[in-house]
Amino acid sequence: MSPTPNNTLGQPLARYASARQVGEHLYLSGVIAVDPASGEVLERYRQLPDAARSALKALGYDTGQLSIDVFESPIVVQSWAVLEHIRTTVASHGGDMANVCRLVQYFRDLRHYPAYNRVRDLFFAQPVVSTVVEVSRMLPTDAVVLEVEATVWMPPSPR
Repeated sequence: MSPTPNNTLGQPLARYASARQVGEHLYLSGVIAVDPASGEVLERYRQLPDAARSALKALGYDTGQLSIDVFESPIVVQSWAVLEHIRTTVASHGGDMANVCRLVQYFRDLRHYPAYNRVRDLFFAQPVVSTVVEVSRMLPTDAVVLEVEATVWMPPSPR
């Protein structure tokens, strides 16, 4: 078993591995949208890279209208950041999002699921085995509205 190498993706909030490969499977601990440099929970579109904002605008998000964006941005931003973190972690182990075989998604409010689902479609060409759960709270603060665990099949490299 090998833990995730130390990288720029940020460290876990406590003493646990963010990812561990066991045989042909990579298991990712719950991922939340926290800026690794500042430790702040991501909640606003301006905290995302331009490419992410463009993709989200194509879905009808990041409108520039404060009265709309203030309500949608926490779940949309966290959805993109969490899925991008998963994508980057899987890539650092030699895989891609097509290798993700299972997601467990934890929401503070299940009404956020439709927005998350639209963002998730940006990352997955095919449906993924999925479990969706509503929970009362998540670490480190109540600003976290989404956490996602992933299981990834990492086929052996051809020889």
